[in-house]
Amino acid sequence: MFVITGATGNVGRHVVAELLDAGHKVRALSRDPATASLPDGAEVARTADLPLEGATGVLLNPAAFWNGVDELLDRARRAGVRRIVVLSSSAVLAGEGNPIGDHHLALERQVEATGLEWTHLRPGAFAANALGWADQIRGNGVVRGPHARAHTVPIDERDIAAVAARALTGDDLAGTRPELSGPESLTFADQARIIGEAIGRPVTYEELSPEAARAAMAYAPEPVVDALLAFWAEAVDRPQPVSSEVERITGRPARTFAEWAAEHVRDFA
Repeated sequence: MFVITGATGNVGRHVVAELLDAGHKVRALSRDPATASLPDGAEVARTADLPLEGATGVLLNPAAFWNGVDELLDRARRAGVRRIVVLSSSAVLAGEGNPIGDHHLALERQVEATGLEWTHLRPGAFAANALGWADQIRGNGVVRGPHARAHTVPIDERDIAAVAARALTGDDLAGTRPELSGPESLTFADQARIIGEAIGRPVTYEELSPEAARAAMAYAPEPVVDALLAFWAEAVDRPQPVSSEVERITGRPARTFAEWAAEHVRDFA
């Protein structure tokens, strides 16, 4: 039995499907099981109840635990869970002072301190981040955001899920910290153009001033906004490193952003 936290999220939903397809029992945790709409065969339970009894491994998505993971880790030890797979972030590689990286690194260390087996998945930018542009693209086909020429290496959430399933079910990734990325470095303008090609009409990216970009990101804590804007500013005209870990671990190439966009035409059209 594997417990998937954040089971209705961009990654968790695909991990549930991967495990079920491979014949494993899955307990999927959701804040609202009645609306989870997860694949048939999954046992769906409330996140707040933390039902970990009988679980061999747990996928830990920190986004599902705003108040920390102390209780989850304590229950995991008492329930006899063998392994924790953490959905961490490549931001941990940025060094101290990056609030996103610091948060995930602290979580990694907390999991290691339990004495349980662990794997820390460190993906970079999610392809699914582009879903935040959907309203603008459906509107006039113009995406407005910071640093049009900033590079990221967006990874398809299904590739993260495939690696997570492998980490939960096999022993070869125990004690490792695979850094995960898509197969190509793309600017935000590139990503907008590729989505346009997928939906069959032009999509352009209009760069906002730093002040306007900051105002548009007011929904996020200020230190996080500072960290993201600083990273993107440094990534302007600088292609980012591409990791081959998805292919090494899964045995197939990482999906391209164009493939991801083609799978999400209905979100943008």
